[in-house]
Amino acid sequence: MALVLNEEQRLLAETAREFLQKQSPVSALRALRDARDPLGYDPELWRHMAELGWASVILPEDVGGLDFGFSGLGVVLQETGRTLAASPLFATAVVGASALLLGGTEAQKAVYLPQVAAGELTLALALEEGHHHRPHHIATRLERSGDGFLLSGEKLFVLDGHSADALLVVARSAGETSSRDGLSVVLVPRGTAGVDIERTVMADSRNAANIHFTEVSIASNQVIGTEGEAGSWLDDVLDRGRIAMAAEMLGSVEEVFARTVAWLKERVQFGVPIGSFQALQHRAASLQAELELARSVVLQALTVVDEQPQQLAIMASLAKATLNDLGRHATNEAVQMHGGIGVTDELEIGFFLKRARTAMQIFGDTGFHKNRYATLCGY
Repeated sequence: MALVLNEEQRLLAETAREFLQKQSPVSALRALRDARDPLGYDPELWRHMAELGWASVILPEDVGGLDFGFSGLGVVLQETGRTLAASPLFATAVVGASALLLGGTEAQKAVYLPQVAAGELTLALALEEGHHHRPHHIATRLERSGDGFLLSGEKLFVLDGHSADALLVVARSAGETSSRDGLSVVLVPRGTAGVDIERTVMADSRNAANIHFTEVSIASNQVIGTEGEAGSWLDDVLDRGRIAMAAEMLGSVEEVFARTVAWLKERVQFGVPIGSFQALQHRAASLQAELELARSVVLQALTVVDEQPQQLAIMASLAKATLNDLGRHATNEAVQMHGGIGVTDELEIGFFLKRARTAMQIFGDTGFHKNRYATLCGY
């Protein structure tokens, strides 16, 4: 397993970096926040992303995809982390696309994946039902009614749930509330009767939603794959999301570190740059060592998705736990080394800190993944 990018991946990363620094710098997120934009992202930016093929990186060519693999998508996500670009890329091209790829029938893939690849269909996974990540703890019910089903329940922290064209809702068809068995995923188009969506704006100025389902009519062809069998593939979808989020967080940490080092060279105190102080040099050196380790972990995790899926769960938890810890530590250090201005809205470092705090909770915090990793490794 080569822990370096190949030439095509490096070219993709350079293209993504150039595009995002020009079209979606951190100031664009500030503008969305200040304007209280109802969508939460620039639809023109998303259209350009789709034209560049980012929505289709992991999709097979027969549905209009690039079939470039998860490592290719990872380098794009890393660049979105550098500029904190707000878009449906994670919710749609990573999580939604993976759910259809791994769980959908051939007919469902043929219908929906070309729309995802073209950027014409945005998706959001409605999973969480509490304040902590418990992916199998599902009380939302999917019950048979005539030739179809009725969906009832409530979902929290649905990323891009207020703007998605369709929701992929995890519901229970059978079994106990905490059981992995008996889970189903259904596709619910936006505007369906009985769906009540409350938009929430998170600390990082991104969007999520709380959604209530009241006896929503679901046709049989809206069930992704087979009723009651989503547990067999849902964990793999979440693990892909965890690795992708780790890649985005890596890009954010790299940018935070670069900005902090530049500040240490620029800020003068007692007549010398503060970067000449040995204590700050030690802290920066420690961060750099952690960053190099994180790069290797994320690159290996991205490679595992395509080449060694039997290691997917272990590497997903290792990558997410590693970047959760580093994201918190790096942003804390950045704010402290910037001094008083680091906690003001004037400086963009604060945006990275807030994004890190939110990203740490997506699909499992550090405690969740350290416990899961230990269990998977038999400790």
